[in-house]
Amino acid sequence: MSNSEAVGATNSGGGSVPKAMGFALAGFALFSLHDALIKSVQGLPVFQIVFFVVLTSFVPFTVSVGVIKHERSFRPNLPVLVALRCLFTSGSLFAAFYAFMHLPLAETYSLLFSAPMLITLLAIPILGERIKFVRGVAVVLGMVGVIVVLRPGQASFSLGHAAGLLAALSIACTSIVTRLIGSKEHSSTLIMYPMLTNVVLSAVALFFVYEPMPRDALLACCMAGFLSVVAQTCIIQAYRTAEAQFVAPMQYSQMLWAVIFGSVWFGESIDQWVIVGSAIIVLSGLMVIWRELVASVTQPVLRTRNLRMAGGPQAAPSEADKDELKLD
Repeated sequence: MSNSEAVGATNSGGGSVPKAMGFALAGFALFSLHDALIKSVQGLPVFQIVFFVVLTSFVPFTVSVGVIKHERSFRPNLPVLVALRCLFTSGSLFAAFYAFMHLPLAETYSLLFSAPMLITLLAIPILGERIKFVRGVAVVLGMVGVIVVLRPGQASFSLGHAAGLLAALSIACTSIVTRLIGSKEHSSTLIMYPMLTNVVLSAVALFFVYEPMPRDALLACCMAGFLSVVAQTCIIQAYRTAEAQFVAPMQYSQMLWAVIFGSVWFGESIDQWVIVGSAIIVLSGLMVIWRELVASVTQPVLRTRNLRMAGGPQAAPSEADKDELKLD
């Protein structure tokens, strides 16, 4: 049975869609808690925080790979593009962490959620996509939403805002590259190499910027790393249970958690313009997802499992992944 047939058979069970949405909502809630933990660690270099968070998530991933019975090669088929994807993934992770540490949670999410708009724009020259009416409106709305959030000339533009935009751009580049190589590389390879790159780069930087780390900060980083693994597992399970269109929109539930955590945990007051701009950006993203669902086009946004997975966005399962799903 092919993977698409397996998914169709699963979906015909009736209860698979609510189950998948439950997995997705749980996963994105855990990712939001992960982000709040990152924000709670203040006064330390971002490279130091990234190192301990990713190292904690890298260990269980390595163990999970070790217990898998069937053999698998981690040698990339397209090493140059895999390396490029690793650099984009690391850039998005470092920039996102910096933004979370210096901006309100809701404001950071609003900038990160502009990634689907950027993915749509990059898909034109790289994937050969053409922007028609719905996608054009979605892109314009996304740009308007970002402008509303940033309010140039009225609100101060900080390094945190620049980091948020850089993270969104890096996420978009990662997603496009993943779309190009996802059918040729095993998902474990697509996760392992970016994680390893993050560990190595942050370890090198840590040699120059390390500061004594309070126990509470170390515990928060370790908890965040563990949560990222659990959250990623939930989201992958959601995509194995139901089709992407039922799962992808669930990522916008993180905005609700941003408001809750920001208000209760950090005492953040939500700016009305951030709320308005965020709503416009979310609408833009949903329009892109809807367009990819109903049109015969490539799906770089809909097939992005999570904009902020530790290993970067994941494409549709490769042939190797389909063989693994048959064994599950």
